[in-house]
This record gives sequence, structure tokens and C-alpha cells, in this order.
Amino acid sequence: MLRLIVLLLPVLAWALPAPAANISDAVRAVEPKVVSWRRDIHANPELGNREFRTAALVEDHLRGLGMEVEAGIAYTGVAGLLRGGSPGPTVALRADMDALPVTEQVDLPFASKVTTQYRGQEVGVMHACGHDMHVAILMGAAEVLAAQQDKLAGNVLFIFQPAEEGPPEGEKGGAQLMLEQGLFRKYQPETVFGLHVGAGLNVGMAGYRSGAMMAAADSFKIVVRGKQAHASRPWQGVDSNVTAAQILLGLQTIASRKVDVTRAPAIISVGSMQGGIRNNIIPDSAELWGTIRTFDPEMRLTIHDEIRRMAENTALAAGAEAEFSLGGTQYPVTVNDPGLTEHSVPLLREVLGKENVIQTPLITGAEDFAYYAREVPGFFVFLGATPRGQDPEAAPTNHSPLFFADEGVLPIGVELMVRFARSRL
Repeated sequence: MLRLIVLLLPVLAWALPAPAANISDAVRAVEPKVVSWRRDIHANPELGNREFRTAALVEDHLRGLGMEVEAGIAYTGVAGLLRGGSPGPTVALRADMDALPVTEQVDLPFASKVTTQYRGQEVGVMHACGHDMHVAILMGAAEVLAAQQDKLAGNVLFIFQPAEEGPPEGEKGGAQLMLEQGLFRKYQPETVFGLHVGAGLNVGMAGYRSGAMMAAADSFKIVVRGKQAHASRPWQGVDSNVTAAQILLGLQTIASRKVDVTRAPAIISVGSMQGGIRNNIIPDSAELWGTIRTFDPEMRLTIHDEIRRMAENTALAAGAEAEFSLGGTQYPVTVNDPGLTEHSVPLLREVLGKENVIQTPLITGAEDFAYYAREVPGFFVFLGATPRGQDPEAAPTNHSPLFFADEGVLPIGVELMVRFARSRL
């Protein structure tokens, strides 16, 4: 009997997760690198499908860890496969790499000074959503897990994804394109994990929700075509700007009057309205750009139809024409697999303490992590990034030029990603 126990000990060692203290020590050791990577990426942000510098940094790091690396997926995406010491499932960990066309207003020594052209305008570029942290966190987790490679019963797929915020107009991108190009068919992960830093919680807290968590999102464009005229003689033309303004106001009645919001929330927002270039010329065309957020598939289609009807009929009444189209950014609802959620929440509580892990209400923001979670069971969690002692409700939100993420969230993110992977291997 004693001999049998001795023979079984190596097998039992593979089945047991790494001791918590060992993981925490490894995370502390890599933390200075994670902070340095984050600051470097923050100071050098890149828009979607153009993350060339960030992708090169990631690729070099993964190759240096001895992984099998594939670059250039979906333009700039990078995937690294860490093969464990014995057979087992493959677990995917994902980070997004792109920044936003936002001019940074945070006073940091590593604040972004980058500018670029976006939709014909000179704009600043900023990691206003924390993706710089996501990349640094996953790079850190890759280093910790690579050092434990021989103890892994299975593989870890590290996904560094471009264009989560949406690709440039006329291009595909993001998670959807990575999957279309065969990412999961090739590596066949059984589960996928992701995280997002957010201003809505303090550092040391996490928010999750089982089932539907984040909204489906559709980008849309409405082009209004009128007739140009001199501003002193508007009756000689058809004012596309006034017509576009009437459409914009009309859109706000759709969610409040046309759909049953007791079933699920729905939000229609116009983020950009453009028409004309001179103060004394009524332009012949104007454009509205916006987003639709829904949680119910039937309601989603109803809203598409109502926006088209509202735009076309409002324009018709003004003597103009309007064309409604859906844009390139169309994300499904982000759903956390209930079984994987039940498995993962105890890990959150172990790292952060039970009192610091909360169930969030429905989140009307959207995430293209949803595409991965439609293919295999997924778990997505929000980590607080507002400094302790500050009111997260008063903190500038993600996508704000004043968004500030406390670096105290970095080691938390690394440890969670490592634990998520180890718990499945």
C-alpha cells in the first residue's frame, strides 16, 4: 500500500493547483516589469488594427519565454501557446491592445503625446479604456505561467487582440476577425477568460455577473442628403443640418416610446453629428454616427427597423433623403457561462476577499470578448481601478480624457489570470 501511495504522488501533484503563496510570490517578482510595460504602452498608444509597436513588444516577449507564437492575426493580433508538461485542456487568456482617439488630459510623466488622423481630423491617441493595463497584465501572467510550464497539465493560449474598440471604417477587426481566421479552430481552447479594469470600482474590488453581463452593441450611420443653399436664402435649399437635428431628437423617442423596456434596457446614442464647413453655407449633406445597446435579440431588430423608419420619414417630411446603415462594430451580448462563473468566483474571493467581490447589475457597455464566449464557455470580470479612498462614482469614466487607472490593479490582474489558468489545468 505504501508503495502504491509513493507511485501516485507525482500524479496527485499534477492534479493539485499551485500553492497560493507560490503564485503570489511569483506575481510580486514580475510586478516591476508589468508596471514598466504598462507605462511604455500607455505612452505609445495605437488605434485599432494599427497596433504595430505593441504587437512587436508582445511577440518578442512571448518568443523570449519559449512559446509557439503566431503574429499578424487580424492585422496585428498575436497568439502565444504555452505547452504544459503533461497533456490536458487548453485554456485561453485574452487581452485587448488598442487605444482610443482621445486627447489625454491626465498629468502623468508617461502621458500620451501621440496624435494621428482619425476620420479626417487630427486627434490625440490615449489608452482611455485601460487596454494598456490589460496587455501588461497578460504579459506578466505569461511570464509567471511560463516559469511553471512543467507543472501545467495542459496548455495556455495567450491572445493579444487588436481593435476591440472597433476597426477603422471599411475594415474588419477584433475578436470576430481573429475567430474567422481560425484562431479557435487551430488551438481549440476549452474555456476563455478575460478581464477589464474600470473606474466604477476601487482597486481591490471585482465585479462579475453570471449569464448576460454586457450589452450587444451596433454602430450605425445616418446620411442626410438635402440641397445646398446660401445661409441668407435657406428657402432655396433643403437644410440637411436641421433635418439631421430633427432625426437626432426623434431617435430619443424610440427607446422611450417604441419598445418595451420592462423586458430589458435599450439605449440609442448619437456620438457624432457632422455637416458643412462654413458658417454661411447650408450644406447639402450631414451625417449622424451612433450606437445601439440592447440585451434582447428581438428588441435589437425592432430598434433597427424603427431607426430606419424615423430617419427616412423625418427626412421625407423636410424634402430631404436619409440613408440608415449599420456600421462595422456589431457586438453580441457578453455572456458569462454559469458553470464557469461558479468555478471562478471562489478564486476572486480568495485573492480579493469575499466582501470585495460583488455581483454587478447589467452593464450597457459592450465587449467583443462576447465572440469568444459564444464559441466556448467564457468568464469576464471587471477589476476596480479607482484609487482606494476615492469615490468611484465621481471618478472620470473609461473613455474620458481624464480616465486614471491606479497601478495597484496590475498585480491583482496578473494573479487572477494565473489562477484562472491554473485552476483549469
